[in-house]
Amino acid sequence: MNWRMEARDKSAGFDFTGRYLEIIEHELIKLQLDDKRMVMIEFTPQLNQTLVTETFEAESENPVEMQKAGWQAILDNYKSYAESI
Repeated sequence: MNWRMEARDKSAGFDFTGRYLEIIEHELIKLQLDDKRMVMIEFTPQLNQTLVTETFEAESENPVEMQKAGWQAILDNYKSYAESI
């Protein structure tokens, strides 16, 4: 798989490449990035909402807190999009 994450104003962006290891519909996505880092995304029903928990192995080029903030921003933007449709 290959997907691109990019700022709306196109000021910054990067590619992710890897492969899906496991998909359980409405529950779990596990993937491994090409650099061997693991990512797990869990979907937990909560009343009329879904809790999305993303766990990832940090890379060594950028500070961990910066990476956490980036992944959280992606989830926050997705939440805004999903709530608008």
